[in-house]
Amino acid sequence: MQITATISFLLIGVSLAFTPQKPTLSSSSSLNLSIGETAPDFSLIDQNGKTVSRSSIKKPLVVYFYPGDSSPGCTVQANDFNDRIVDIRKQFGADVVGISGQDVDSKQKFATELGLQFSILADDGDKVRSEFAVPRAAFGLFPGRVTYVLDKSGVCQLVFNDLAKPSAHIDAAVEQLKEMKSSDPPKNPFSSFFGGN
Repeated sequence: MQITATISFLLIGVSLAFTPQKPTLSSSSSLNLSIGETAPDFSLIDQNGKTVSRSSIKKPLVVYFYPGDSSPGCTVQANDFNDRIVDIRKQFGADVVGISGQDVDSKQKFATELGLQFSILADDGDKVRSEFAVPRAAFGLFPGRVTYVLDKSGVCQLVFNDLAKPSAHIDAAVEQLKEMKSSDPPKNPFSSFFGGN
């Protein structure tokens, strides 16, 4: 009886692992950074040997965690962000960083292969992934694919979690950046005369 129950449980688990899941747009989660919380600070090395610190970036920031360099889904995701990085910077005054657990050499190779125009950061040992508490995917078998959109103060505005649809991450991030831009107060055209913003 116990063997039958165990086999049934495993079959259900395996079938769920390969069933398409709806992407998760989290407003709150015990597993990872929640909307309204300040993101953990980090300082990591990018593909060019430059140290990138979250707290030094004073503009909206898309932080996306991906499973690994040069895998098919991660290549699609990096290309999607790369295709729109100029618009993201120009239209929203924002930037993008990708983070995964491989070393700087792996980042250099991946970035060179794709001609990436944004930083991908080496989180060797997954310390930053742990600090963000990025959930693992597929019953813990794979590092998760989660995108966070932070405002210029580092406060989380979006959590998008979907391992299976790497292309959906750029669309979710851009939609959130649009929403953030539309809710910004209008700039005072006379502020430069009076020393204001």
